[in-house]
Amino acid sequence: MKLKATALCLLAGVGLSLQTHAQTDSLMLRKIFDEALVKGECYENLRYLCKKIGSRLSGSAGAQKSVAWSKKLMEGYGFDKVYLQEVMVPHWVRGEKEQGIIVMGDTRTPVAMAALGGSVASPKAGITAQVIELQSLKELETLGEARIKGKIVFFNRPFDERFIETGGAYGTAGDQRNVGPGAAAKYGAVAVIVRSLTASLDNYPHTGGTNYGDNPKIPAAAISTMAANKLSMLLKQRSAIPVKFFLKTSCQTLPDVLSYNVIGELKGTENNNKYITVGGHLDSWDLAEGAHDDGTGVMQSAEVLRIFKAVGYRPKNNIRAVFFMNEENGHKGGIKYAEQALKDKEEHIAALETDEGGFTPRGFSFERATPAFLKGINQQWKALLEPYETDRLVAGGGGTDIGPLRQTHPNIQLIGFRPDSQRYFDIHHTPNDVFENVNKRELELGAAACASLIYLIDQHGLSF
Repeated sequence: MKLKATALCLLAGVGLSLQTHAQTDSLMLRKIFDEALVKGECYENLRYLCKKIGSRLSGSAGAQKSVAWSKKLMEGYGFDKVYLQEVMVPHWVRGEKEQGIIVMGDTRTPVAMAALGGSVASPKAGITAQVIELQSLKELETLGEARIKGKIVFFNRPFDERFIETGGAYGTAGDQRNVGPGAAAKYGAVAVIVRSLTASLDNYPHTGGTNYGDNPKIPAAAISTMAANKLSMLLKQRSAIPVKFFLKTSCQTLPDVLSYNVIGELKGTENNNKYITVGGHLDSWDLAEGAHDDGTGVMQSAEVLRIFKAVGYRPKNNIRAVFFMNEENGHKGGIKYAEQALKDKEEHIAALETDEGGFTPRGFSFERATPAFLKGINQQWKALLEPYETDRLVAGGGGTDIGPLRQTHPNIQLIGFRPDSQRYFDIHHTPNDVFENVNKRELELGAAACASLIYLIDQHGLSF
């Protein structure tokens, strides 16, 4: 009987301890959200980044200006440590505005077009060639050189509308932009045009990187979804007049330049060599201001540390906000960060990436998520996050910039911030990615959500 009574007392003690922790955590999360929503600063910081600096493609003057300003911003917040981490990055420039024209005999119809990042230029006079429409890279192999050589390949596979999370549609359509130009060049194509990667029917071309690999390099560009539909309709009419396309670009790749990751840090009170990272990428494409991609992410990351200081929270572990450079066209910043962390023998517990826009937060995805882990984290933390509607804790990817930590720190948990995804690819990589398309409250809610998860990890770890 004594043993049974002792066991019951121990269980009661554990239950009381868990209840006390939950109450403490609940109060802290309320403080975090109150600070973000009432006194938040990430929206005005984003305004400055977008309106005073603007586009920030790696290697550009805008990117360098953003590095200097970001360091000054973090220093002004009084973080325990702020520094720049050197990284060599690609320097691709778009050059003069591109020209894309559908040509049918004497009829010439200009369309909205943007060169893909990393593309080579067309000849100075441009290229005019007959168009062949494809839905997949597999069709290149089926048609072969005999059907493709000398033509402009038009990849026109649309987003799969059945995906609820639109990132899934982006993933399944993305190969035609990422590797399509190089693949088409193997079969003698003279250029490639790609349907913009969006479900939206609009007249804005969506840029993005392409990688030729070891294949020949040919001009590559995206056309708007409205232009893609028009071109496809003309090709299907099978007129006696062949459908051709005129393409002219002047982009080029210059020598790599020195740039930087910008890092701010709060020192841990207990674990001197353990780190939790929250970050996004400072660089952006050159068509707009890089507001959602990924100005919101870097400003939310700095806001996490600012909130902790404002509410008087001193973390157990070192917490870093990292503004990665060169996510868009090379990922050099993320690679450098992981390499340096390994060289410095740092123990990294978790890394959270926010790079899916500043929309309403829904939750987080965890890369190393076993069924037992998901059950445990939902049992312990879902109720804490539920009042803020950011309690969707699921298996999934972390992000491009934190991905290299997977190889250097195999025990790390990589986490992706998951806001509502429905509008992101309407804006992503387009001239519409501007400050005016960011909602202040949604941005602040996301910053508070990220801070809340970082707090819970810092307090309790991730052993579920």
